[in-house]
Amino acid sequence: MFKIYLLRVFSFALVGSFLVRCTNSSTVLDRALLNSTPALQEILKEKEKHEIQILLSQVERSNTNAIKLKETSFQLDEMHYFYPASTAKLPVAILALQKLRTLQSQGIQIDADTPFLIKNKNGDPIIEKDTTHNEGKVTVHHLIKKIFLVSDNEAYNYLFDFLGRDYINLELKKRGLSNTQLHHKFLFGADNTTTWEYIFLDADQDTLYHQPSLRARLELKPHSLKGIKKGKGYLNNGNFVEKPMDFSEKNRISIRDLQGLLQRLIFPSLFSEEQQFEITEEDYSFLKFWMSRSTLESNYPNYKDGTYWDSYGKFLIYGDQKGAMTPEIRIYNKVGYAYGTLTDVAYVKEASSGIEFFLTATILVNENGIFNDDQYEFEAQGIPFLAALGRAVLEELKKG
Repeated sequence: MFKIYLLRVFSFALVGSFLVRCTNSSTVLDRALLNSTPALQEILKEKEKHEIQILLSQVERSNTNAIKLKETSFQLDEMHYFYPASTAKLPVAILALQKLRTLQSQGIQIDADTPFLIKNKNGDPIIEKDTTHNEGKVTVHHLIKKIFLVSDNEAYNYLFDFLGRDYINLELKKRGLSNTQLHHKFLFGADNTTTWEYIFLDADQDTLYHQPSLRARLELKPHSLKGIKKGKGYLNNGNFVEKPMDFSEKNRISIRDLQGLLQRLIFPSLFSEEQQFEITEEDYSFLKFWMSRSTLESNYPNYKDGTYWDSYGKFLIYGDQKGAMTPEIRIYNKVGYAYGTLTDVAYVKEASSGIEFFLTATILVNENGIFNDDQYEFEAQGIPFLAALGRAVLEELKKG
């Protein structure tokens, strides 16, 4: 979840022929991690405490433009839990477009720009209008924009319930993302098993499609992973509980699955048909466009009131800077930021050099060992580390 901290609001299963595991002891990632920048080295001194995991996939193109991914990693452990926070919004955004395409194939005349309203089980409105839309509409496209531009929690919640928990988890498993499990919305006290009711409307406010409340039937077993219990204590409704916080029923996405999700969007042809999402070229283009925008590159929704800045949702390379981003480097990404854990999954492409790579990293910053107290070193440690990591990797790739 994104929260406000001082100034900041905040399966990987490639076809074998396309993946090369790098065993060279002096890789790009190795050299990047030797960079003398204090923001990197101070954290790396206690790399286990910070639960760092990094996965780098360099994109190499042949003369015929065939793509090969050259992979290296640091402390990568698919069985070690980290809280994915808002990176969980990435698969939900993709699946919302996929579900619409499925409904269209059934003859239902709605699309991602069709306005809809949401009601709770009592028939009371959850949302009817969105003032950040130029026509006040609530649409799937507009919610996805908000997810990528400012990691809007409500936008995720609305799409989570449009999909339903069963659909989300069954579809991700079907795509080969077996180390992913989404349990919940980002809403305190939410019912995560019974969805709201959705009504899609035409221009005359007549109902085009009505989706009644859905009940989850799929049993999601608690995670049994290393690091599933964290810290020495946590706050619960303001009261301190002196035992580790249990994340066994929280959302989970492994590093490989997280990078695999993004790779399915950027290079879907590297995956088997079964592993690809069932979306159109138009959907791919829409997702890639908005995940690669800076927070200020939008008129609707408009976040240019001074609350936000260009690199607000970009931790790698630019996270510790404001006003420094240029279109020369495009970062297609989704960040996560909660419970002391920062994560960024990104595809980076520099226009002038043609360098392109996937970089996924997570770091825990919680010096007092207490969770849910909003006392984390995001600004002092986490974001500077990720920014320095991104710059170091880009620098090493430029050296060739």
